[in-house]
Amino acid sequence: MTDNLDMKKTDKALYNPPTKPVMVDVPPMHYLMIDGEGNPNTVPEYQTAIETLYPLAYAVRAICKAKGQPFTVMPLEGLWWFETNAPPEGVKNYKDAFLWTMMIRMPDFVTQAMVDDAKKTVAKKNPALPLDQVRYECYEEGPSAQIMHIGSYSEEEPTIRRLHAFMADGGYVHRSKHHEIYLSDARKTAPEKLKTVIRHPVSEA
Repeated sequence: MTDNLDMKKTDKALYNPPTKPVMVDVPPMHYLMIDGEGNPNTVPEYQTAIETLYPLAYAVRAICKAKGQPFTVMPLEGLWWFETNAPPEGVKNYKDAFLWTMMIRMPDFVTQAMVDDAKKTVAKKNPALPLDQVRYECYEEGPSAQIMHIGSYSEEEPTIRRLHAFMADGGYVHRSKHHEIYLSDARKTAPEKLKTVIRHPVSEA
């Protein structure tokens, strides 16, 4: 059996940025992905998405471990955007207009057949999960600016402003979806200690 693969360690630059903005080149990576919309604090679909992704990720890991390729299940990640690429003007509860994709990264050696087999395993234990909504997809971001945010999710705005200032100073513009990587378990971590990678793919202005 090979050593356990921990992609947070092998790709440290992507998962442990400093608390000041930096540039990274993000390669194509494979994810389990599920889409939704609405405020993550209020719509039940958001929690259901998480409750679907994690069992599936661990089922894929079990298949790979049996084949001699164990890996550490990666943290939850999210892509966030609006239909108009900006918060709806004048809307107080703008989070209700969120479109999102929640996802968990998989090693490149994971195949669609493995994911399909894992879905069957999970469905036997919990047939109510919307496993048919989960897709296995390669996602590529390329040149990106990112920063580590430490604190509650509701206090991300100053960190995002610093990221945008860094991008503007470098002659870059945000060209794709706002990306967050949730390194901390919010159920067990105090809000002021939460660690979140915030990433914006960029292109030259």
